[in-house]
Amino acid sequence: MTPNLTDAKTEAAAFVSPAAAALIAEESAHAAHNYHPLEVVVASGDGAWVTDVAGRRYLDCLAAYSAVNFGHSNPVLLDAARTQLGRITLTSRAFYNDQLGPFVTALAKLAGKDMVLPMNTGAEAVESGIKVARAWGYRVKGVAPDLANIIVAAGNFHGRTTTIISFSDDESARADFGPFTPGFRTVPYGDAAALEAAIDENTVAVLLEPIQGEAGIVVPPASYLPAVREITKRLGVLFIADEIQSGLGRTGSTFACDLVGVVPDLYLLGKALGGGIVPVSAVVGNTDVLGVLHPGEHGSTFGGNPLAAAVGLAVVNLLATGDYQQRATELGARLHAGLSALIGHGVIAVRGVGLWAGIDIDPSLAPGRVVCEALLGRGLLAKDTHGSTIRLAPPIVVSVEDVDWAVEQLRLVLADLAAAK
Repeated sequence: MTPNLTDAKTEAAAFVSPAAAALIAEESAHAAHNYHPLEVVVASGDGAWVTDVAGRRYLDCLAAYSAVNFGHSNPVLLDAARTQLGRITLTSRAFYNDQLGPFVTALAKLAGKDMVLPMNTGAEAVESGIKVARAWGYRVKGVAPDLANIIVAAGNFHGRTTTIISFSDDESARADFGPFTPGFRTVPYGDAAALEAAIDENTVAVLLEPIQGEAGIVVPPASYLPAVREITKRLGVLFIADEIQSGLGRTGSTFACDLVGVVPDLYLLGKALGGGIVPVSAVVGNTDVLGVLHPGEHGSTFGGNPLAAAVGLAVVNLLATGDYQQRATELGARLHAGLSALIGHGVIAVRGVGLWAGIDIDPSLAPGRVVCEALLGRGLLAKDTHGSTIRLAPPIVVSVEDVDWAVEQLRLVLADLAAAK
């Protein structure tokens, strides 16, 4: 059934079954309204596809913001989780467990580093990276107490904790949540000269997304990250790469930094590290940086738990084969070729790399939310951001046929929008 895009929201609602409507009403009544979901109630998933409570199937082109890079119900990851569930799931770091050592060893090797700080969520990894950078600044660089500053980029998205929103320029993330944490300086993304000019004797780190995800899959100039790496090394400043969305195969390489031959001092990882099964995040670096932490200075009850470590190790082993990175490269090229053909036909611009695309829709046709509602009606799940921009990030296990089908659904939606003008 093709939606009538003159009223896409009404049409999308026609797909909501009575059972789904009841579940939506229940969630809306009792869950805090910090999200605005599309009206689909997912009940199960397999590979790149999910099924709603009425049995309708949808191609998942969000992959839980890249947390499901390896597909829903990945059998290798499920086996790892099931095996560990039957043994032990939580000990706390008050004791050793038999899963954490193998996990952090494998992850450090994958990143070419020698130490891992395990946490749970991406925001925790960012917060942990900030604490590590400040401690390094005071204990190694010799910055005077309470004067450390960190350089960040405009348009950033690193999470929504109080400290992180303090250096966000998204007013919806900041309004009514102050006072904000000091110690951050914002410079334009992609401008290495501005970044260098902002660094002073109290700067301890530069914190950047190699590709800005929430901003609309913004890829900086190829010279940018190498310039940042050169500047930070020369001036004695840490380079922290937030690879929480861009890392772990999404861009066709293990890390987005690999695309331009850059190795940061710290990687911040999350989302896909838990395989879409459990929250797993990590700060990965060398002992000369991560070694500044002492017992009792930082921790997490669930960070490094045996279940998370078992799943995380299985994720690292999948990435160690290189198969997912190659697949994202090949299918990503096909996705971008298809999307680029829509430029001038309802699409203004396409950005991204690998299986990750930001698509600027002609705002005269519809806002991004309406396009996503129309795609929902055609069996495709996508997410809008910043007005008329939508994002596509299917699981890396998506098929060639699925990629072509997704592009065709967008083409049809845009054609219907144009015809309805």
